[in-house]
Amino acid sequence: MRRPYDGGVPADRSALGAFLRSRRDRLTPAQAGIAPFPGPRRVPGLRKEELAVLAGLSPDHYSRLEQGRQLTVSDDVVEALGRALRLDEVERVHLRDLAAPVRRRHDAWEVEQRAEAGLLRMMTTLDHVPALVLGRHSRILAANDLLRSVLGSEVEAGSLLVRWLFLDPRARRRIVNWSDYAAAAVGALRYEVGRHPGDRRLAALVEELRSADDDVARWWQEHGVTDQTSVPKLIDHPVAGRLSFGIEMLTTPHDAEQRLVVYTVEPASATARALPLLHSWGVEARGADTAP
Repeated sequence: MRRPYDGGVPADRSALGAFLRSRRDRLTPAQAGIAPFPGPRRVPGLRKEELAVLAGLSPDHYSRLEQGRQLTVSDDVVEALGRALRLDEVERVHLRDLAAPVRRRHDAWEVEQRAEAGLLRMMTTLDHVPALVLGRHSRILAANDLLRSVLGSEVEAGSLLVRWLFLDPRARRRIVNWSDYAAAAVGALRYEVGRHPGDRRLAALVEELRSADDDVARWWQEHGVTDQTSVPKLIDHPVAGRLSFGIEMLTTPHDAEQRLVVYTVEPASATARALPLLHSWGVEARGADTAP
């Protein structure tokens, strides 16, 4: 059943207010270094008036921000709110994106991406470990054979990694620490929405996933943000058994909208020893699939 719209995609200032409320709710007066204002408290987090004082704003000014009635937000106010709310660097960038002037849809968001040549060369060089090139909306622009051997043949160039992650039941079976990785993926989606609020395809993707998966809906409501999903990944492979990877991401100055994702392994580990066998197994399996 489709969920009602609640400001999930920032078509206006509602996303800014929702993010401020979520960060205010998680910060207690003691954590903020102030004495609680007198009176009954309905939530453990900061009151609007307490946050306004911490940020050096009038209560009315802050209320307008949280209610989405303040169309312009100065850089000084953004910085003050970031300090008062104890935001980390990723959250501060996200707050600046949400507070920026509302942008019109940019035609470049509608243009299909192609994998950047330099990232493709790097991926080819790193063919001894799983690797892929990710673009906007988590679209797989390219992937090597070892990645498909590790995750499954259904992870193909042109598909969206988040669709596989949330809508294909094989992903939950294959990734042992699925919830950690999936929650980070939702945070990365929200971060991307903050950067591109006019991207209609991204908005539709978010609504599709929120409607289809309760975990996505719950994590989306928490307003957590990440600029990447570099969460260690544990794989339960049907042939090789338990595999353990670190995840590293690289970008180039030529296109900040795509990144090379590399599955790294500890030298001489069981996973490192299994990868050459997996590579050979994958090649044989694909050869059998294409045999006449």
